Amino acid sequence: MAADRLILNNMVFYGYHGVFAAEKELGQRFEVDTELYLDLRQAGVNDDLEATINYVEVYTFIKELVEEREFNLLEALAEEIADALVTAYPLEEVVVRVRKPQPPVGGIMDYFAVEIRRQAPKLDQL
Repeated sequence: MAADRLILNNMVFYGYHGVFAAEKELGQRFEVDTELYLDLRQAGVNDDLEATINYVEVYTFIKELVEEREFNLLEALAEEIADALVTAYPLEEVVVRVRKPQPPVGGIMDYFAVEIRRQAPKLDQL
């Protein structure tokens, strides 16, 4: 795994994910963090956007997934984000964290979250 990583932290979106009908109808805030593992040496040495991944593209990509799709589970949303990122970009690995700051549980907590780590498929696994 590459030691280099691009981090997009605490992206906030409004989505309609959850098991309960009210969550699907009213929607709520979701927070997403990603860590994209890839070799950034050439981008750093050459100061070249073409040698890295455009952060704005990744942000927009994730925003569209969170705001335009609906999932019952945070796990499914995180899996879709991870799969889409390793498919669209030359990553070695990705970490995705999705937080639901106001889950309908009738109690006090900071948030509920899921974190997944996925490696890009190797050429011999395709």
